[in-house]
Amino acid sequence: MTTVSAKRREPAPTPLEDISRQLGAELVNARPGQTVSRLAGLAEAEPGELSFLSNPSYQHLLTTTKAEAVIVAPGVNATGLTLLRVENPDLAFAKAAALILPPPPHPLPGIDPRAVVDPSARLGQDVSVGAGAVIEAGAVIADHCRIYPQAYVGVESEVGEGSVLYPRATLYHQVKLGKRCIIHAGAVIGADGFGYAWTGSEYFKIPQAGVVVLEDDVEIGANTCIDRARFGETRIGRGSKLDNLIQIAHNVRLGAFCAFAAQVGVAGSARIGNGVQIGGQTAVVGHITLGDRLTIVGQSGVTKSIPGAEAGVPEKDRVWIGTPAQPMREQLKEWQNLKGLARLRKKVREMAERLTGGEGNQT
Repeated sequence: MTTVSAKRREPAPTPLEDISRQLGAELVNARPGQTVSRLAGLAEAEPGELSFLSNPSYQHLLTTTKAEAVIVAPGVNATGLTLLRVENPDLAFAKAAALILPPPPHPLPGIDPRAVVDPSARLGQDVSVGAGAVIEAGAVIADHCRIYPQAYVGVESEVGEGSVLYPRATLYHQVKLGKRCIIHAGAVIGADGFGYAWTGSEYFKIPQAGVVVLEDDVEIGANTCIDRARFGETRIGRGSKLDNLIQIAHNVRLGAFCAFAAQVGVAGSARIGNGVQIGGQTAVVGHITLGDRLTIVGQSGVTKSIPGAEAGVPEKDRVWIGTPAQPMREQLKEWQNLKGLARLRKKVREMAERLTGGEGNQT
């Protein structure tokens, strides 16, 4: 029977010297035997807690914070405050969290008797399957996977080694997950793509015969939906991270290490390159290509293909914004011009009054 591991323990004090060594940080103003056991923001931090500064606009908080130590960028100073200087404080703080915090509780290996596992399904070693979970015929669950209560793995789907399906995560039939994938609660992978043909009087449903493939180390947020392909595959590239409430339509292909914020929608057959970042509530039309290392600012509408780093586009020109989306620099110029319209209108009115004698009548 699957049981949840013991109550989460409190973090043990961790010597700052150990953290500094593992982060490759320069330790400044440290006292002998100094330790931290918790994490906190600069404004809220207390003694015994580690914080960080990545945004220079918050540097003034270094004079008031009570943090035991703060991770900062090279060159940052603070009198009397213990600092760990690193090139990337954001990343270092994340790594420090992994060193300090205990892992979250996870189910222990085993199949809960209230789970339904088809006899033809293949389960690897150290797999846990929670109460009410269903694993259908021909499914393959690799070693060290955790299938939480009420998750569903469809016919002939494959879950790669070390992957996690949280409660009510749903994999339709023939979905393939790579190693170490994380599917959060309520996500649906492999539902039918939105495909219909109009007959003149009604919609005829087009069969969606393809599959969905998630490569290694992909994380899918809660209630995000990824549709199966009409034919072929919908594919999410290695290391990509999708936030909650995202829609990825049929036959979309994402490259490696993409990151999408909540409520992004990508229409069918779009091709998205490697390392693309898309802000929340952005819409991407179908059948276009977005190049590598692009950044699309939130609430934009992408209506055409955009070349990226693969085409030699410099970084400063790879940020797009607006609806329809255009390069950030062009959009900022337009906004600046719009702000000047009121002044221009005033000048035109004054010129019109002079031309029609309005100014002379006042004298």
